[in-house]
Amino acid sequence: MTQTPRIPQLLEPARLGPLHLPNRLVMAPLTRNRAGADGVPQPLMATYYAQRASAGLIIAEAATPNAVGQTYPNIPAIHSQAHVDGWRRVTRAVRAAGGRMFLQLQHGGRVGHPETSGLTPLAPSPVPLPETLHTPSGLRPAVVPREMTTRDIRSTVADFASAARNAVDAGFEGVEVHAANGHLLHQFLAGNTNRRGDAYGGPVAHRIRFVVEVVRAVADAIGPERVGLRVSPGNTVNGVREDDTDSVYPALVEALADSGPLYLHVVAADPDQPLFRTLRDGWPGTLIANPALGWGTPLPADGGRRAGERLLAAGADLIALGRAFIANPDLVERIRLGAPLNPVREAYQMYTGGETGYTDYPFLADHAGSPSPEPVSG
Repeated sequence: MTQTPRIPQLLEPARLGPLHLPNRLVMAPLTRNRAGADGVPQPLMATYYAQRASAGLIIAEAATPNAVGQTYPNIPAIHSQAHVDGWRRVTRAVRAAGGRMFLQLQHGGRVGHPETSGLTPLAPSPVPLPETLHTPSGLRPAVVPREMTTRDIRSTVADFASAARNAVDAGFEGVEVHAANGHLLHQFLAGNTNRRGDAYGGPVAHRIRFVVEVVRAVADAIGPERVGLRVSPGNTVNGVREDDTDSVYPALVEALADSGPLYLHVVAADPDQPLFRTLRDGWPGTLIANPALGWGTPLPADGGRRAGERLLAAGADLIALGRAFIANPDLVERIRLGAPLNPVREAYQMYTGGETGYTDYPFLADHAGSPSPEPVSG
């Protein structure tokens, strides 16, 4: 008697609030710098995302909720009608290919430069990024950001809510609030970038306040069933340092658990770390885990499949992969068949523009002589 091959757990269907997902694989938000200089998504981006529509969920790359939040050149935005129209072309292409999309909302905070945005960056405190930044004219030293006033904080919270409404208008199923990887919301959480003495700085209960206010405002604007939150506990990218990680994130989860956001997305999750288990136990909704595959290290040959399966066994609901989806538009099919993966062409991930290393990665069908999907017109 023949046995039916077992479906990999990563490919089992799942629910995400009101959404039915065909598999548990999430395409992580990946900055690729292919938007226009004005932040308007370009037609090539529609092709890129439509190629990867077999993911259970796509979380589109970080889009800025206002002009001062821009990080690098050619980053998409979502604060004007032109941005909404550009993103609508993307969501229509993905939906036509059978996919579902959320949009990540990201304010760079001190990770920004006047040569890029035309504005002095805002941050919790006037502590500059200890690194150079890509600008339209090349690498430049970071500038000292302006400390946000309470009025700046209130207007930024409102900008996140407005951006969320724009995202839904553009056809996204929901949004992910980015509080990770050293950007503005993470800067409020971390003690070395938040040196405030008011209600938004100092003790943990104060440092989580801005993130809580943003998430709640976004949930009020579009409904909590359309909202996710991304965090990166202990991550030191962009110069942040947390001396009390094990206190900050359980407090943040506790503050938001009753607000009902749809999911929590944990970057570089490790099932062997006690904090991961604490967050899983404390979060009542869906938990998306992005496996810890090593910063700046080669991608494993399986693209993170084994690490993802370990996280599912440890209680994660969905698994977010990044570089594996960059290089393999048909990653879901490759995992289903156990087929080898395309290698990542690291040189073309950011700041290069164009199709190379973006929409020209081969599908399995290409090796059999079949054409890859046609480009999506604007």
